Amino acid sequence: MGIPRKDIKPGMRVHIVLKQDQRSGRLTEGVVRDLLTKSPTHPHGIKVRLEDGRVGRVKAILDG
Repeated sequence: MGIPRKDIKPGMRVHIVLKQDQRSGRLTEGVVRDLLTKSPTHPHGIKVRLEDGRVGRVKAILDG
């Protein structure tokens, strides 16, 4: 099911999968700027925008 939206906050360091990396599953590390998914959960992960502008779905929280 993935990580619930309530557990993800701006400023957290996370691993995301970018759209172009969905097939390979390659992870990208970054810091959350905005949460883009409005629902409390999502089967593929909550979509976020990182501080550098990249967008992807959260696969792991590295700190919090």
